[in-house]
Amino acid sequence: MLPDVGMIPAASWARLGLLTALAAPFLGVLALLLRLALLGWRRAKGRGRWDHLPRERSVARLAASALLVSLLGILGAVAAVASLGRDHLLVDLGPWYSAGDYQFAVVLQLDPPAMVLAVLAAVITGLVGRFSVTYLHREPGFLRFFLLLLLFAGGMQLLALAGTVDLLFAGWELVGLTSTLLIAFFLERKAPVAAARRAFVTYRIADVGLLLGAVWLHHWSGSSTFSLAFGSGHWPADVAQLPQGAALPLALLFIAAAAGKSAQLPLSGWLPRAMEGPTPSSALFYGALSVHAGVFLLLRIQPLLDQAPLARGALMVVGLATAGWASLGGRTQSDVKGTLALATLTQVGLMFAAIGLGWYKWALLHLTGHAILRAWQMLRAPSALRDANLRLAAGLHLRTGEHLERLFPSPAQRWLYALALQGFHLDALTDRWLVRPVMALAQLLDRLERRQAATVHRSTLGSRGSARPPLAGAPPVPQRLDPSTAAGS
Repeated sequence: MLPDVGMIPAASWARLGLLTALAAPFLGVLALLLRLALLGWRRAKGRGRWDHLPRERSVARLAASALLVSLLGILGAVAAVASLGRDHLLVDLGPWYSAGDYQFAVVLQLDPPAMVLAVLAAVITGLVGRFSVTYLHREPGFLRFFLLLLLFAGGMQLLALAGTVDLLFAGWELVGLTSTLLIAFFLERKAPVAAARRAFVTYRIADVGLLLGAVWLHHWSGSSTFSLAFGSGHWPADVAQLPQGAALPLALLFIAAAAGKSAQLPLSGWLPRAMEGPTPSSALFYGALSVHAGVFLLLRIQPLLDQAPLARGALMVVGLATAGWASLGGRTQSDVKGTLALATLTQVGLMFAAIGLGWYKWALLHLTGHAILRAWQMLRAPSALRDANLRLAAGLHLRTGEHLERLFPSPAQRWLYALALQGFHLDALTDRWLVRPVMALAQLLDRLERRQAATVHRSTLGSRGSARPPLAGAPPVPQRLDPSTAAGS
């Protein structure tokens, strides 16, 4: 059973703060939708123009109010937990639904990783929202942007505060959905839509790992609650006590999910393309928060990783390989956002490697500093580009990467530059060895399913007196007439 903290006053305040931080962004979305519905009703009554959307000022005020309330809620929860002299808190809101021996428990967990990510999400989302009010002034998608921004804020709070893998998956999907939609924000152009489609497909491939990991975690541990599946609620916790042979495949599934969300090799090609979205969303998603969701997932399953040393070794290899690939590729980029995207990948790869080495607190500290720095750099990218042009006009040249010139001879430098300029052909290799086999397997399974459905449908119609409806996707089969009925007609 989860500890009951409802009788402690400070814990009650913490519980209220968690619920406020989680609910405020979604209530902001609801308020904007109600405002939009009210305008539609007034238009239907002939009291307004059909092409008139809510004013930017009212949209910005609603969004800012929701984000501010969310920030105050999470800060209040952290302060209440600190006043108790504890570093973690579990809030059990009871089961959402039950099916057999499975219960979808609604449990919120506040521990050091959750505190860091939840506070970062609230602060940076609020700052990006304020920046976006000016940046997207008179943009046709102003309302759409803030609706997605509030959905993202709610998804990040849900992901950070989830005490079960089921709730984490819900927040994970909200973050992925809003990320994809904001990449395609400028939908009148083909490039953003194509980039969003590639990111969406990559997310779906990675989400298979998280979904299978959630199912297997419940199967092997009997619970999807992190504190029950992995032991104590303190972080870092002890080694998980899962059956022998279960920890390694389970850890590899979660690592695959984290690699897709954080754009680690071989699923890195979508992140530079994601810069097609507006600069504020690029700063929020791919500089500060969304790209670190995979790191947070690994920190959350720390006891499982400690039980699977081979998985930690694979994690370290993936992180270092991504850091090297992104570091070389970033030196050949011709645009500032592409350079920052690959610089982000370099640092996230080092976080993966640190977790693989067991340096969990160091990785959490690295996440905090990098999220703040990269968000600032992304938001300041247009101004930084202007400053760089002024320096060039003044004859001031800034050279970087000279250590590579000392490490590699000239022929190797040219060879590495050519490969880095092409991204080491990562997209072509991924399409050939990952996307095409997966698509071929999906088409094969689809054909087998249709063939089986047709066979079952024919056998069902062959049994006399059957009145079952045809299966979806099965080919139509002519009905047999009763001879007596046919003769009578």
